Amino acid sequence: MHELAITQAILSVVLEAAEAAGARRVTAVGLTVGALTSYVDDSIRFYFELLSKGTLAEGALLRIRREPGEGRCQTCGGTFLVEPPLLPACPLCGSFDIQIEGGNRCLVECIEVEDGDLHPGGEGYP
Repeated sequence: MHELAITQAILSVVLEAAEAAGARRVTAVGLTVGALTSYVDDSIRFYFELLSKGTLAEGALLRIRREPGEGRCQTCGGTFLVEPPLLPACPLCGSFDIQIEGGNRCLVECIEVEDGDLHPGGEGYP
């Protein structure tokens, strides 16, 4: 259920940016979600649809890109992608001396909007 809180934060960022840009409507949102966050894409989509009703983001397409973590072995120096379930050892040499980085962020990468001031055929537009 922690997807509810993160989705509220995502929607807040989206709406604040859209309103600051003078957008008429948000059409799509691109998210990067770390594989190690344990956030479930379908839950984020469900809460986004529910929470965005009656806002500029109602009906917006939510694009979610998963970002793996990276493991670095302190013994052999090898690097490898890390996704759940986590392996306790380096897949290259078997050492347990590994460090895991990344894969734990949730980031609004892009927001696509309809601008209320754009007119087809206007200056700079075909």
